[in-house]
Amino acid sequence: MKTLYLYINKFSLWGAYLSALMIISLVLLILSEIFLRHFFDISTMIADEYSGYLYLASIFLALSYTFKENAHIRINIITSRLSLKTNKIIDIISGFITIFVLLFILYRTVLFTYDSYELEMLSEAVSQTPLYLTQIAMPLGIALFILSVLVFVIKGFSNDK
Repeated sequence: MKTLYLYINKFSLWGAYLSALMIISLVLLILSEIFLRHFFDISTMIADEYSGYLYLASIFLALSYTFKENAHIRINIITSRLSLKTNKIIDIISGFITIFVLLFILYRTVLFTYDSYELEMLSEAVSQTPLYLTQIAMPLGIALFILSVLVFVIKGFSNDK
């Protein structure tokens, strides 16, 4: 089981690295757009469009790592007053609910991406980027997130830290 945890944690870490790469690319794209507009009075014509794609990818790819690091917002007004055993039960139930919700989201994002591929949808901007390429990060990020929540639930049953 530890090997499974290790691999899922590595996948989460790689998602975080990719997310960081997307953010760095986003910043470089915006800086180059500013530089080109200010000094040469020209535009890349794709900065707005691609900054949105990069931002979307960075959010979805970082979900798993954020969960693994306990960095998602948790409201613990009630649970802070309960025993550890009760908290563990609530965490396991919440984990199962989260997995079911994320499975539905995964299903919908896969359909969304596949439809874009099947229909050969292109962005309406100048670049006419195939939209499925920009949407792949959504199901990938959700799948990684599901794996992290699954590890969380399994650890809740097995008392692993």
